Amino acid sequence: MIDIRPFGSLGKANFGWLNANHHFSFGHYRDESRDQWGRLRVWNDDEIAPGKGFDPHPHRDMEIITYVREGAITHRDNLGNEGRTEAGDVQVMSAGTGVVHAEYNLEPGKTTLFQIWIMPDRRGVKPSWGAKQFPKEKREAGFEVLASGRTGDAGQGALPINVDGAVMAATLKKGQTLVQPLAQGRAAYLVPAKGAVTVNGAAAQARDGIAIRDETAVTITATEDAELVMVEVAAD
Repeated sequence: MIDIRPFGSLGKANFGWLNANHHFSFGHYRDESRDQWGRLRVWNDDEIAPGKGFDPHPHRDMEIITYVREGAITHRDNLGNEGRTEAGDVQVMSAGTGVVHAEYNLEPGKTTLFQIWIMPDRRGVKPSWGAKQFPKEKREAGFEVLASGRTGDAGQGALPINVDGAVMAATLKKGQTLVQPLAQGRAAYLVPAKGAVTVNGAAAQARDGIAIRDETAVTITATEDAELVMVEVAAD
């Protein structure tokens, strides 16, 4: 099953300083057919104006992964963590028993990012935060695992999350193809951050969502130079 969700069909919210696009029900956007995809609960495509951001607010029992596409985001939380994550890099916050955090664009230009929420397998864990640089040249024509709680990814350099799932990224030149296996009982959600691709023959454009399940493999071919982000999780 390959379900293409065009960017124009996503939920929309524009607050002036924040232009948000919701792949799943979030805030005032509600669509029962898009409440979640397996353990994946939120995928927000956000554009944040310079000097603006999210003031301190709480989270609990959620794995929140931020993939910065353009600019940078600066994180602060009540655990004493603070850091700046630039384009192409990733930060992970395991909310666990509870954390209060703020996220600001302190850059002179806009910041664009994907914020991804995955429901944890283990609730009530100690909250944590981390960030890491992931040079894009290491992911050409193949997925690099950026954040993972899968057993087989331990020790591979990915940021840890408390769920049997992974966030991955790849880049493809026009005409390149990669094949990603998908085990039985697993689901994937793929978004081209840039460019255009076909996924098992179905065409998708930049910032479209591609929901995938009941496929043994995912064959992705770039019809334009492309940057891809994909989440792989349990289907139920």
